Amino acid sequence: MDNQRHDPDTDIYDPGYVANLFDRCSPRYRWWSAISSFGFVAIWRHQCVQRLVAPKSTDPVAVDLMAGTGEVWPHLLRRFPNLRRITALDISHRMHAEAVARLHGRYAHKINHIESDALQSDLPEAYADLVVSTFGLKTFNPEQQRVLARQIERILKPGGCFSLIEASDPKKWMLRPIYRFYLDSVLPLIERFLLSGANDFGMLGTYTRNFGDCARMVEALEAAGLSVTMKSHFFGCATSVAGSKPPVARPTRQPTCA
Repeated sequence: MDNQRHDPDTDIYDPGYVANLFDRCSPRYRWWSAISSFGFVAIWRHQCVQRLVAPKSTDPVAVDLMAGTGEVWPHLLRRFPNLRRITALDISHRMHAEAVARLHGRYAHKINHIESDALQSDLPEAYADLVVSTFGLKTFNPEQQRVLARQIERILKPGGCFSLIEASDPKKWMLRPIYRFYLDSVLPLIERFLLSGANDFGMLGTYTRNFGDCARMVEALEAAGLSVTMKSHFFGCATSVAGSKPPVARPTRQPTCA
């Protein structure tokens, strides 16, 4: 991997920048994210899926936004074994390639891959019973989060539910200085020495500091017409939002004239 440095004038939320960043990270993404988080990413993915409410459909469809290499799929399929399909969206071509390469044969037929920007998805309206995203929100600025919220509302079926989780900045935690030192200094240093001088995963510190927590996503989802609650995980090192799209209201019977 070539030596990468973040130019302060670069728009780190530009879709092209994000796609290239994850293209470079993809060969090491699974093992490095697990190691660098001390295994918490797997716990948080499980907790994210547990916040989903079982759909009424007998063969529901799930959408995984910013799907990466598909780590959340086993959690989804264990929780909802009757899933008909998981549609996985990711803007990174190499993330898709890594996901395809590691699919387990017993459920590969259930995964539909789409290489697409989640902000510009052309999935049909009312397509999904479930929408999930794990660790993709931080790559969106506040305006992009509002666009994403509207996309989630659009692709969810009435009564469908969603759950999203993201690494966050635990500003009220007494050990936050140690946490920030680890993200901002230790991780980039390890990456430069052990990962061919790269500085890609080191962007986690910048993204989480800018992201803060899921509070702005709560506002965006509510503005899009969705019910939503926010939850803190491990002293705020991650936060999640979960909720649902209102069911179709039954038409009110109009009184008839005698």
